[in-house]
Amino acid sequence: MRAEDLEILQEETCYQGFYQLKRVRLRHRLFAGGMSPTIVREVIERGDVAAVLLYDPQRDEVVMIEQFRIGARNDARGPWLLEVVAGLIEPGETPPAVARREAREEAGCEVTDLLPISGFYTSPAKTSQRTHLYLGRVDSSAAGGIHGLADEGEDIRVVCLAADQAITLAEQGRTDSAWPLIALLWFARHREAVRRRWLAEA
Repeated sequence: MRAEDLEILQEETCYQGFYQLKRVRLRHRLFAGGMSPTIVREVIERGDVAAVLLYDPQRDEVVMIEQFRIGARNDARGPWLLEVVAGLIEPGETPPAVARREAREEAGCEVTDLLPISGFYTSPAKTSQRTHLYLGRVDSSAAGGIHGLADEGEDIRVVCLAADQAITLAEQGRTDSAWPLIALLWFARHREAVRRRWLAEA
């Protein structure tokens, strides 16, 4: 993109809470040539995220979490979603460091190896947030229980699933949050190669 392709005319903060909502007045280059008229868009700002699907190659098992999500409050199946561990990347932190930290905080697991899956915008029509998604090697033998930080209102239940079962949930549309869906579909394709590699390194 060239500097002249996008012209930001004004930015204002409409709301500041857990998330920040900004209103942006802008013009941008048109595919047919020239610039658009002035348009107004709202964008949610919260920072980037690191997320990690935890996998034990010895037990061929994935470690996931279940927690309440406000956006799913009207879902007929309920607002408790099966997800991968994830956390916001604070200033000065790297995505891999956050993935490892969140594995400890949300699942009680130590990540011993980390493979990048993908980096992508979470929902670019409404937020600037990017997700850095990983597969993390863990020992799931002691995984379980309730985790999370009380001061952040977290109530997180650890769920261990056979790898085949987790993949089936994604393929059947029963894991309908974006991060675990992307992670599990990638995992279904790369599982055997990753498992062979990690078992050979053990």
